[in-house]
Amino acid sequence: MNTTTTTGTRETPRRSALDRAVAMRLAIEEYRRVADAVESLQAPDWDRPTDCPDWTVRELVAHVAGMMAMAASPIETLRQTRKATREASASGIQHIDALTALQVAERADAGPEQLRREIRHQGPRAARGRRMTPALVRSRRMNPAQHVGGREEWWTIGYLLDTVLTRDPWMHRIDLQRATGRGVPMTAEHDGAIVADVVEEWAVRHGRPFRLVLTGPAGGTWTRTGAAPAPELELSAVEFCRTVSGRRAGEGLLATEVPF
Repeated sequence: MNTTTTTGTRETPRRSALDRAVAMRLAIEEYRRVADAVESLQAPDWDRPTDCPDWTVRELVAHVAGMMAMAASPIETLRQTRKATREASASGIQHIDALTALQVAERADAGPEQLRREIRHQGPRAARGRRMTPALVRSRRMNPAQHVGGREEWWTIGYLLDTVLTRDPWMHRIDLQRATGRGVPMTAEHDGAIVADVVEEWAVRHGRPFRLVLTGPAGGTWTRTGAAPAPELELSAVEFCRTVSGRRAGEGLLATEVPF
């Protein structure tokens, strides 16, 4: 694990702990799986509510498409960022909320077939855009600061590109499953790698001993020892990630949030 993930200040912004090649492999595969999930949606599914407040399935897919488009092109990144910055400043909302609202609003008239096509088209382009971003750019501090667990923290652009932009569609695949009742294909190689990275960051963020058992294909067992007694936690890998993402309430160590 890369110990630089313990940082998150303006001077030492948070970096990705993932090996670059692994991060890019996960990105390519996750975009493919999201496209498959969107392709499988049936007509009644698009208006179903999701775990994301105020978003139906259609609006959630619109956000995913918009985030892919942003990752695919530096020009599109700049355009979306500038518009979201202006809106956040004018309305007093968080920048990420302004950004996702922009992505949804710009696709308000897009129907299911248009969104399917955009997801299929933008996924490979987004993966390539992330892969082609130079190391010098990835090492820079991202602006503005982010808010995680009620605290302000700073990220490198690389943390966003290599880590968060894969966690985001991964979690939205789960949101789609919960909204539609369809199963989510899970494998140890892909989903397990994403979950393990989340667990390692969660452990660094709270810094306390624990024994964690996550069930399901993406699960595993993690232990950290220390002077204090280590609480034992057991739940599914999916529910663990939903909890630390803030989608469901967590108690004790599970109240420690991790960005998705």
